[in-house]
Amino acid sequence: MKLNIVMVEPEIPQNTGNIARTCAALGAKLHLVYPLGFSIDEKQVKRAGLDYWDKLEIEEYMDLDEFLEKHKPEETNMYFSTTKGKHVYSDVDYSKFDEVYLLFGKETKGLPEPLLMKYISNTIRIPMRDGLRSLNLSNSVAIVAYDVARQAGFDNLLQISPYFDDK
Repeated sequence: MKLNIVMVEPEIPQNTGNIARTCAALGAKLHLVYPLGFSIDEKQVKRAGLDYWDKLEIEEYMDLDEFLEKHKPEETNMYFSTTKGKHVYSDVDYSKFDEVYLLFGKETKGLPEPLLMKYISNTIRIPMRDGLRSLNLSNSVAIVAYDVARQAGFDNLLQISPYFDDK
């Protein structure tokens, strides 16, 4: 399965660096939708991503309209992560798809409300205690992305440590 992580207007460089590292570890493509709250060349982004940047496929878009025009939600398996999501992320059967797009919004506001309302049946959320606003963005991406990978049987991922053997 091809996994696509889409960051819509991320604001915090360290989060995007951490997300880039998660994408590299999973073999997921990272889509960055401008405007960003930082420069992709900033030291904090590079530091958080460590030395994984060359192992990562990144595509950039000038705005959300450009992304949605190229990857039409009606024609793709696209899920919109939000605290207001209709479904729990783990209730979706991602394993039946060849390709999945997971969209995440900016740290302070999330995804645009009109977008969420238009595609409400494809909104997902991470359960958490009542009264709490949200999880850290990079943690949210890791939780959902690794569940998609788990459902795909961790295809093409190393599952047994090369440091230990059964002998």
